[in-house]
This record gives sequence, C-alpha cells and structure tokens, in this order.
Amino acid sequence: MINLARFDPHLLYIFYILYQEKNASRAAERLMISQPGLAHKLNKLRQEWKDPLFIKSSKGLTPTPKAHLLAPKVTKLIHHLDIFYQEIFEKDFLTRHEKIVLYTTDYMEQKLLPSLLYMLQEKAPNITIITRNTQGKLPKNELENGECDLAIAGFYKNLPDTFRQQKLFEEPFVVLCRKNNPEIKGELTLDNYLSSKHIVTTLNGDLFSLIDKELAKHNQKRNIIAGVSSFLSTIEIVRHNDFLVTCLKSIATLVTDANPELIYYPLPIEVKPVEMMQIWHERTHEDPLRSWLRQAIKLKLSEEII
Repeated sequence: MINLARFDPHLLYIFYILYQEKNASRAAERLMISQPGLAHKLNKLRQEWKDPLFIKSSKGLTPTPKAHLLAPKVTKLIHHLDIFYQEIFEKDFLTRHEKIVLYTTDYMEQKLLPSLLYMLQEKAPNITIITRNTQGKLPKNELENGECDLAIAGFYKNLPDTFRQQKLFEEPFVVLCRKNNPEIKGELTLDNYLSSKHIVTTLNGDLFSLIDKELAKHNQKRNIIAGVSSFLSTIEIVRHNDFLVTCLKSIATLVTDANPELIYYPLPIEVKPVEMMQIWHERTHEDPLRSWLRQAIKLKLSEEII
C-alpha cells in the first residue's frame, strides 16, 4: 500500500481549480490565496507529480498532456469528497439557500416552470431558480465553470465526456395556421405546405432547420419569409396572417386551446420527433440537491406528457 503521508491531498484541490480556470489570477481568487501563495502550491504540485502541469501562455495557463490525463481522475475524486462532506455536515439538502441557473428556451419555461416552481415552494422553499436563454447552443463554458447548473433543449449535440444527459420526452412536429387560411382549405398537403409562406423560430439566426434538411433530401424547399427568436412570438403573427408555423405539438395544442381561430395539422413530411434532453456537468452529478431537482423535472415533464 502506498504511504499516503508522503502526499498532500490539499494539492489535488489546487490542481482541480487551476485546471478549471487555466488562469492564475482567477484560480487564486477562487482559492482565496495570494498569487505568490498559489505559485508556491503549484511548485509543490510539479515536484510531487514530476511534471510542469501548467505552462504560461498568452491566454493564461496551458495544461500539459499529463495534466489532461490526471484531470478526470482528480475531478472525480474532488466530487466524491464534496459529497462526503455534504453527507457529514448537511442533514437536509432541501433546506439549502441556493440559486440554481437553468439554461433553456421560452417554450420550456412556459411548459415547466408553473408546476416546478409550485413544487419547489412546497419542498425546497429556499431555492431560487434563474432561467437564461440558451440561444440555440450548448452553454458549455457556463456548465464547466459553474455559471449554469442545468441545460434543457432539444438541439444539443456532440457533448463532451464530462457532461451527463437524460432524455425527458420526445415530441413530433405539427403545422400551425389559421382555420380560414385560403392556402390550406381544410387539408394540409405537401403541395400547399410548400406553396405557403412560413415563419420559423431560430435561436441563432440559422433558417435551415431539421424540416428544411429533410425537404432538401427530396430536392424541395419551403418559402421562409421570417425567422424569429421566440417560440411563442409566432402565435400573434399566425393569428393575423395566412402564414404557417411548424412547431412542436405541445406548443400548437396550447395555442389552439386558447385561440379557437387557429388549428394545427400533422406535418406532411416525415421528420423524427425532437428529443428533449437535460444536460449537466459531471461536477454536479452527485450533488443531492441538483440530483433531486433533475428527478423532479423529469417527473413533472412526464406528468405533462401523460
């Protein structure tokens, strides 16, 4: 057995913060020590692991290959230590006073928050939820540095190895329009779908969506006249114009229930349903509060789908 007295476990946490920040000033600030003090700790790390670990560069600190190799193992160990101390000193995680930041879309805010916030007031009243628009992309840096606790959307791809994901539900696309739309005349076909004018929701300015990619496979193209940044702002546009909006079925159901002059039809081309996922970083995977919240979100959305 290795003699653990030869090593300084505190240096593992120093490494963990340095690897996250890759900047000496920010790391020293998080560790609440001086930069000379951090430099002393880093020198001890280098001696202990017989490697430079972090090299100065114009952008801060660049990890060496050995640092990249050690990082996942050190991160896992730090997380286990964090959970250990939480279990020892924290009897009831639902009494914490914390802010939890959720990156998602306005559609998911409307779908999830009414029931989630009601439940939190009963079970964990000291928790504050803050939502931010995910803007069509995975908030990778925010998840890594702690500015984001959870991201929910249906378009996240190519996740890093340090990220976790869970499928929440899947939903088909439908087409929303006015009942008296003269182009449709009570039946939506591929021909009148293509001849109509379309409003699309785009969170990043890209007008070439999953629908358009599928149409392109058949050498077809729809007439897009505008792209808007909100899933919900399209409603008023469609109410007052003979335009089509292709959206998720739950959005269309919500809209048609409140607006009897609107109707939705099945999409006249086969497109895979959207898989709505929640994404989180490995650093929060075993945190009891955030684990509980992820389970609650899964349950709430499952209840809505049922």
